[in-house]
Amino acid sequence: MTVILGLSGSLRRASLNTGLLRAAAEVAPDGVTVEIGDIRDVPLYDGDLEAAEGIPPAVTALTDRLAAADGLLLVSPEYNNGVPGVLKNAIDWMSRGSGMAAFKGKPVAVIGASPGNFGTAHAQSHWLPVLRMLSTRPWWEGRLMVSRAGDLFDDQGTLTDDKTRDRLADFIAGFAGSLTRP
Repeated sequence: MTVILGLSGSLRRASLNTGLLRAAAEVAPDGVTVEIGDIRDVPLYDGDLEAAEGIPPAVTALTDRLAAADGLLLVSPEYNNGVPGVLKNAIDWMSRGSGMAAFKGKPVAVIGASPGNFGTAHAQSHWLPVLRMLSTRPWWEGRLMVSRAGDLFDDQGTLTDDKTRDRLADFIAGFAGSLTRP
């Protein structure tokens, strides 16, 4: 069984990106599981907190799941042409202490949805230096930037567009097919 840990960079209840992540789990091919991680309980990074209390349990749980997964799927909104702070914060926390080892060599794919015309092109590009610093293996063979997403999801954040669902299924199958355990 191939396991992909998926993290959405949005905390909204009806988030387009969380909906895209849920859809990724639904369309994953046989033999592939997309596990949905939750970053909601990750506090803002604070070196004083880390020094006083260590790595928060919510972060340790995510890092352990990442270490056990075959790949990481970042589902990233785009805010002001950049990456969302909550997702970057979670990744920053997860890389602390021994967490850096969980990222080293880990295959990572980035997708995202936006109501704008350009999807999440800027945010996806802005993840590259972060992923490089973490010594991950970014998978850029496929790209999925869902533009005009407000027309493709319902009010609960569920993907309703069949063409986008098919594109997502092809993307997840391609990413999963590229994964190999060391």
